[in-house]
Amino acid sequence: MAGTLTAHDRRVLMAVNAGASSLSFVGSGFIVLCYVLFKELRKFSFKLVFYLALSDMLCSFFTMVGDPSKGFFCYAQGYSAHFFCVASFLWTTTIAFTLHRTVVRHKTDVEDLEAVFHLYVWGTSLVTTVVRSFGNDHGHLGASCWTQTGRTGKAVHFITFYMPLWGAILYNGFTYFQVIRMLNNATRMAVGMSDRSYQLDARVDMKAVNRWGYYPLILIGSWAFGTINRIHDFVEPGHKIFWLSVLDVGTASLMGLFNSIAYGLNSSVRRAIYERLELFWPEKLRRWFPNNSRHRNQQQDSELVSLKIQDQQ
Repeated sequence: MAGTLTAHDRRVLMAVNAGASSLSFVGSGFIVLCYVLFKELRKFSFKLVFYLALSDMLCSFFTMVGDPSKGFFCYAQGYSAHFFCVASFLWTTTIAFTLHRTVVRHKTDVEDLEAVFHLYVWGTSLVTTVVRSFGNDHGHLGASCWTQTGRTGKAVHFITFYMPLWGAILYNGFTYFQVIRMLNNATRMAVGMSDRSYQLDARVDMKAVNRWGYYPLILIGSWAFGTINRIHDFVEPGHKIFWLSVLDVGTASLMGLFNSIAYGLNSSVRRAIYERLELFWPEKLRRWFPNNSRHRNQQQDSELVSLKIQDQQ
């Protein structure tokens, strides 16, 4: 099914966008709420996850609102969504940088770089959003506030969003590869050691390795169809592929949900939630918890929120 999108197609795309964005808004909003409510989560490593979730929440909110038939609100929505979506994938690069600097380079100064992170993320997002306005066709709105209709505008949009996006994907992939390789080497060294506690720490670290390996795939899965759709739209501007547009809108709008699950719902967050529930949960029903408190304390995952930054300082 190719050609110009019909009014029915646009309504379907808007419904898919609204539904997927709502899920991302709820998921990222939950992580933001956990950070606000649980003081034990307010470590520097999880603070970066909080900024990521906040960006995802605002990106999802502005993606949900906006009508292509209403010029001003459409432009406001498009630029706001662009700003916070760029900020979202840039925050993932700061998380990858923090992990690499802590685990691979054994540096303990990452907390001192918070101001630099803010300047880098918000400054870059602002610059790309302002530059995106160049070449935008203000006289004609397309099927979505996110996309642009003019050929120059499409090229600028690709340069200001998709090029930084794939740069972030490549950086994250390379960074996590180095982190995983170092932990694998540490694990092999631990196998030959008689220190049982060291071997246990190594096995715990490998749980985190399995999780970190999926982080770069989130951005790829969220934006691969969008990238293909932008390239196709640039090459064949008069031929829209409906099913590709559905996949584009659906996967991109779910980025916040994917991030909230992968980055936010780690062992520390689950432990904080379980501990609060146990205060109000009837004693006879506590055995239905996935893990009791003692078992969780014995098997704390070495995940993002516990980068051992605090232990090294």
